[in-house]
Amino acid sequence: MTADSLRYPPEAHLKNIRQLTFGGDNAEAYWSPNGKMLSFQSNFLQWGLVCDQIFYMPFEGMDLRPKGSKPPLISTGLGRTTCAYFLPDNKHILYGSTHLGGKDCPKDPGRAPGGKYLWPIYDTYDIFVADLTGKITKRLTQTPGYDAEATVSPKGDKIVFTSMRDGDLELYTCDINGKNVKRITNALGYDGGAFFSPDGKKLVFRASRPKTEEAKSEYLQYLKQGLVAPTEMEIFTCNVDGSDLKQITQLGKANWAPFYHPAGKKIIFSSNHKSSRGFQFNLFMINEDGTGLEQITYDGVFDSFPMFSPDGTKIVFSSNRNNKGTRDTNLFVADWVE
Repeated sequence: MTADSLRYPPEAHLKNIRQLTFGGDNAEAYWSPNGKMLSFQSNFLQWGLVCDQIFYMPFEGMDLRPKGSKPPLISTGLGRTTCAYFLPDNKHILYGSTHLGGKDCPKDPGRAPGGKYLWPIYDTYDIFVADLTGKITKRLTQTPGYDAEATVSPKGDKIVFTSMRDGDLELYTCDINGKNVKRITNALGYDGGAFFSPDGKKLVFRASRPKTEEAKSEYLQYLKQGLVAPTEMEIFTCNVDGSDLKQITQLGKANWAPFYHPAGKKIIFSSNHKSSRGFQFNLFMINEDGTGLEQITYDGVFDSFPMFSPDGTKIVFSSNRNNKGTRDTNLFVADWVE
């Protein structure tokens, strides 16, 4: 493969793009604090998977192209998993899993009547910590209902996650050991996918905020069924205690998977706001005050889940590029060019 053949010409911020996975749906790849490893989720059939499970791999030195190549499995292999993130010691990974609710994959809801895309909010999700052999060392959540989407502060002191424990999908923080849980958001709507700012003082997250009575009613009806319709989401920030809540994007459609640029002044995220049919997601960057929107990637189908390496020199993301006409979503890493 020729140098940078995976990069579209307008992608000026990306250089030396390298493909890391080669089949299935691979997403939510997140760096370890030392920048040497990535955690991610996959449902690759050739790895014997029926639905998403958690893996990790060294950022360099592992080639998953030969048939039979498989990275180390972190989750139990049972149920469905999501949102894995390294702890500060680089030796443990937290992730959400439904395995205590049953060994089988919980049912995928598909689409609603009329074709509306739906996300399942399984009430059997809890958050666990495992070592790099997959041994579960701690269960972080014990409350009934959905607990998932956990990430860790760069300071190594706090975790943020989404929970249904108070009847709506809100953000909560806790200490790194799971204690001292505090509710952060309070408005009706889905608050999720939160990450800390580089200095650990702020949170950036996606949120649906139904405005009309009809929209609120629809949201609550779906929620009763353990579902959300993530077709209208915007990017928000707030302080770690929930104060100074700000809506950063006003783009319409679905804006999600936000992550802070290492300098702490810009936010990269995935959006379909430029797509006429809503299917094309690309990465965009915006200033923390909502100005200076810039398109970063240009795949014709899907780019999302961007995360900068701890030193800011690289970015990992999921993309449909180079999938040879299949529906595969793979992981890619690139050098970041300011």
